[in-house]
Amino acid sequence: VHLVESGGGSVQSGGSLRLSCAASGYTRTSYSLGWFRQAPGKEREGLATVDSDETITYTDSAKGRFTISLDNAKNILYLQMNSLKPEDTAMYYCAASEVPLPAWVVNQPLGYNYWGQGTQVTVSS
Repeated sequence: VHLVESGGGSVQSGGSLRLSCAASGYTRTSYSLGWFRQAPGKEREGLATVDSDETITYTDSAKGRFTISLDNAKNILYLQMNSLKPEDTAMYYCAASEVPLPAWVVNQPLGYNYWGQGTQVTVSS
C-alpha cells in the first residue's frame, strides 16, 4: 500500500488549500481513511475521517473549516481546508486502516496501518 500526499504549501491567514492523497495497492473494500497533522513539538492529531460505509467524522480542529471527500474511481482522498489560521501550520498526513475503525478510535493515529510521507502546510499571519 502506497499513500502519497500533495497540495501543501504556504498561504496567508484566511486562505485555502486542497490536499490530495493518492492511494495505490489498496484493495480493501472495508476501511477507514483519515487526515492527520503534526506540528513541531506536538503529538499527531486527527482531523477528519471517512469510512467505507461513507461515515464521516471531524474533530473540533476541523469542524466548520475542513471538508473530507473521497473519489473512489480515482482512489484519491481529499481535504479541502478553508479559513486557514497560523495554528494550522503543520505536516499533514493521510492514513488508511485495514478494517473500519470504531468511533472511539477512528480519529486516533494508533488505529491506522498505512501512512503517507506527509505534505507541509504553512499559514502566515
